[in-house]
Amino acid sequence: MKSILVTGGAGFIGSHLVRLLVNKYPDYKIINMDVLTYAGNLANLKDIEDKENYEFVKCDICDFEKVQKIFLDYKIESVIHLAAESHVDRSIKDPFSFAQTNVMGTLSLLQAAKFAWEGNYEGKLFYHVSTDEVYGSLGEEGFFLETTAYDPHSPYSASKASSDHFVRSFQDTFGLPTVISNCSNNYGSYQFPEKLIPLFINNICNNKALPVYGKGLNVRDWLYVEDHARAIDVIFHEGKVGDTYNIGGFNEWTNIDLIKVMIKTVDRLLGREEGESEKLITYVTDRAGHDLRYAIDSTKLKEELGWEPSLQFEEGIEETVKWYLENKEWMENITSGEYEKYYAEMYKS
Repeated sequence: MKSILVTGGAGFIGSHLVRLLVNKYPDYKIINMDVLTYAGNLANLKDIEDKENYEFVKCDICDFEKVQKIFLDYKIESVIHLAAESHVDRSIKDPFSFAQTNVMGTLSLLQAAKFAWEGNYEGKLFYHVSTDEVYGSLGEEGFFLETTAYDPHSPYSASKASSDHFVRSFQDTFGLPTVISNCSNNYGSYQFPEKLIPLFINNICNNKALPVYGKGLNVRDWLYVEDHARAIDVIFHEGKVGDTYNIGGFNEWTNIDLIKVMIKTVDRLLGREEGESEKLITYVTDRAGHDLRYAIDSTKLKEELGWEPSLQFEEGIEETVKWYLENKEWMENITSGEYEKYYAEMYKS
């Protein structure tokens, strides 16, 4: 049984990936390593927690000695590294924690992998999951390619850019087999409600203000989280060692247009008049260093590995809104802080 370490597997993207791998590959042992910060929620994985090929280990990726022990104890053969601080606003308020987790944490994992695998890299892989924000900002035209120069504009994107460089440096210096993917904005079920889409769905349901930065004209490319998990699966198994793959949804939306689609969808599903919640929109001062536009070109991933997104945004947002409306208890547990008590005694160390 092949042992695969997934870091950050209790988070939003990580939990979707862990579920996919556990269910799809019964001959893999999936070790989910997460420190369970505010964004980690083991309730996201309640449906697979008793599977024989799944195990959760609580660990901070910055704790090198413990990480090293996990590599050796579980005979880890591959890593899919998603653990990260990921919210731009938080990085502006507290850049130190982003540098610590995203840079030093990644370095801790790389060094542990190098130590555990040194002299025997056959069948091993260190897969680092990154973001399109490392590329900076686009104008009205053009797309981010795998060859686009890095130009990070926030402490978050700077920390992810640095971690990407460390991953490549371990490939070049030590021969560690690595692969990197850079994805666009994700959305879907189980997303922590500090992020735009679940936050606004919850606010619309509760008739709360919808704060929009600037004029709402910033453009993002949106990727359905289950499509992202499928892409990671394909890259992990078929990607070329040493390569980078961009993962995008081919779904560009201005923030304000996206918000209006959400409003109409939530209003309709709640039996309200479509668009009546637009009155909740409140324009606020723009965020510092707010990039104008992100757009990913996933042509390489499609042509070389055959992946493409399964859902367009209107379809994905319909599924997403339905999930949050049908899982109000999950959202209430998050907003109340009750979720943090889940397995609190079992993993209180």
